[in-house]
Amino acid sequence: MSEPDRPPSLTDRLKAEARRLGFDLVGVAPAVVPPGYGRFVEWLEQGREAGMGYLRRQAEARGNPRHVLEGARSVVVVGMIYGRPDPSPLGPTQGRVARYARGGDYHEILWRRLETLLAWLQAEHPGVVGRAVCDTAPLLERDFARMAGLGWIGKNTCLIDRKAGSFTVLGSLLVDVELACDSPHQANHCGTCTRCLEACPTDAFDGPYRLDARKCISYWTIEHKGPIPDGPAEGLGDWAFGCDICQDVCPWNRKAPPGREPALEPRPEWANPDLIGWLSSEPLAFARSLKGTALSRSKRAGLLRNAALILGNRRVREAVPVLIDRLGDADPVVRGASAWALGRIGSEEASEALREARDDPDPAAREAIGRAIGVIDGPR
Repeated sequence: MSEPDRPPSLTDRLKAEARRLGFDLVGVAPAVVPPGYGRFVEWLEQGREAGMGYLRRQAEARGNPRHVLEGARSVVVVGMIYGRPDPSPLGPTQGRVARYARGGDYHEILWRRLETLLAWLQAEHPGVVGRAVCDTAPLLERDFARMAGLGWIGKNTCLIDRKAGSFTVLGSLLVDVELACDSPHQANHCGTCTRCLEACPTDAFDGPYRLDARKCISYWTIEHKGPIPDGPAEGLGDWAFGCDICQDVCPWNRKAPPGREPALEPRPEWANPDLIGWLSSEPLAFARSLKGTALSRSKRAGLLRNAALILGNRRVREAVPVLIDRLGDADPVVRGASAWALGRIGSEEASEALREARDDPDPAAREAIGRAIGVIDGPR
C-alpha cells in the first residue's frame, strides 16, 4: 500500500509562489559565512576592485548575511533571465548597451517581486522578519546562489546554469526562519573551455575566476566616475554601458532560453542607442529618460562621456559639430571627453574650437583640451 502524498512544505510552497511571480530560478541557502568570502577579501587586498571603494568599506559586512538582517537563518535566492537576441548590427554612430540594461531597471523589478514574496511568506508564517535585496545590500549573491543550487561560478566570474545560461539577474530574500536548504551546486561545467578569457578585448582576466576591474569595460563605463584615462578609453570598443563579450562567447548561452519578463524587454532607444543623439539631447530631458532604467547608474555625465569616447575612437567626423557644442557643457567630464574625441578625429574645425576652449575653468577639462590640441598638432 502506497503512502499518502505529503502536503507541500512551506519551502516548496514558497518556491512555487516565487515561480508564479515570474522568477526563473529559486533556491534556498543557509545564512552562514559564504565559502567564497576569503577569495573576495584576497581580491580586495590585490586592489582589483579599482575605484569601487564601497566594496572595501563593506567588506566585513559581506562576511555574514546577519549584517544584512539580524537573526537571518535562510537566504532565498532568485534569478530572472534577461537574455534577448542582439539587435541589428550597429550603425556608424551607434553604441552597445549591456543586455540587462536595455529594458526596465532590474533592481526595482526584482526588489518589488521579492517584497511581494516576503508578504506572502508572512501571511503563511506570521511573525517572520525578512529583507529583500537586489544589489542593494552587502551580500555575496553569486556565492549564495551557488549554495542554493542555482549554478556554478564560471571562469568569467558569472553564475552559470546549464539550462538558463548566465544572462540572469539575481536577488535575495533573507528571513529569520529556517527553511529547507537546497544542496550546493558542486560541479563546475566549464571544463577546459577558456573562450570567455580569450575573448576579453582588454585582458581583464589574468586567469580563470580572476577578474581585474581595473581593466574591465563594464567598470569603466558604469562604475567609474570622472574622466577615463587614455588606455581604458581607447579600449571601450562599441560599449556605451557595460559589456557582454565574456557571456556572448560562453557555450552555455547558445541554447539558453530568452527572457520572458515583459518589464525587461529591450526598449528601442536603449538597444543600440544613437550616440550623437545622446550628445545632442536636452540635459533635463535626457536625465529624465534614464529614470526606471539601470543606465541611471552612470547618470548623464557618464553616458555622454562614454558616447564621446566611442565616437572619437571611431574618428566619426559627423560627430564633430555636436562634440564642439559639448565643449560648452555644464559638466567638466563631458567637456573633457568631447575634447579627447575631437583630438582624435582631428579637423581644422575641431582644432579651432579646442583653441577657443583652452582656458576652461576646470583643471581636468583644461588639461584634456590641451592634450587634444597636442594630438591634432602632432610632433613638431
